[in-house]
Amino acid sequence: MSVQASVFNTSYRAFLFDMDGTVLNSIAAAERIWTIWALHHGVDVDTFLPTIHGVRAIDTINRLALPGVDAEAEAAWITEAEIEDVEGIVEVSGAASFLKSLPANQWAIVTSAPRALALRRMAAAGIPEPGVMITAEDVSAGKPDPAGYRLAARRLGVAPNECLIFEDAAVGILAGEAAGGHVMVITATHVHPLQTPHATLACYDTVEVRVDLHSQISLHTL
Repeated sequence: MSVQASVFNTSYRAFLFDMDGTVLNSIAAAERIWTIWALHHGVDVDTFLPTIHGVRAIDTINRLALPGVDAEAEAAWITEAEIEDVEGIVEVSGAASFLKSLPANQWAIVTSAPRALALRRMAAAGIPEPGVMITAEDVSAGKPDPAGYRLAARRLGVAPNECLIFEDAAVGILAGEAAGGHVMVITATHVHPLQTPHATLACYDTVEVRVDLHSQISLHTL
């Protein structure tokens, strides 16, 4: 059975979700802020913007290695600006109701965003706050490092390979693979088709979760 087929109708102990691009769409807001930042620092906007998604702000800034730039201070500015600007942030279709249908102790969010920004964006999009949420502050290495997904699984009391991981960005997919979980790729915000061996899902309106007698959860198409 292929990975594509096996994530449906398969029992898992937990579902782990990325945030931006996976349960909500914040691309317009994020790109507004990062465009201002890039122009201020003389960075080419068109080539830079595709690199920001799914990555911690401090990692994005450090990767540029700009002379004389305090990455922590710049990342803090980015976060504050993004907290102020939530215009146009919406859920990925069906995400809020799907998350609310999950057993509360069997799902988590693992995001590269700082906690304050994650909570602000989730509130703007109507996404419920999970009992376990791993944010930028919780790990020393961001995606594609699997630390965030491994930590989320540990806090839920399950093994990473017992989880289905929902992601949209290349670095997050790599993190999910490295953590050892199965990966479902959400394509709602993709401008171009993503070449991936993993199962894909355009939105949450076409799926439902079922809970078996052993409290394991599985994903099914409607």
